[in-house]
Amino acid sequence: MKMRKKSDLPQKVCAACGLPFTWRRKWERDWERVKYCSDRCRQGGTAKPSGKSANP
Repeated sequence: MKMRKKSDLPQKVCAACGLPFTWRRKWERDWERVKYCSDRCRQGGTAKPSGKSANP
């Protein structure tokens, strides 16, 4: 197998935290269905990223 640079791998944006994440070999068969960057985000659901707190 040919080595690839991380920058050459496909990327997606996490549905929970809004941060970009790159393809991982363990997601090879399910890449189309992957929505979250980690188990923590997956368990948290689809909350929107919090840039600033709501209370001033």
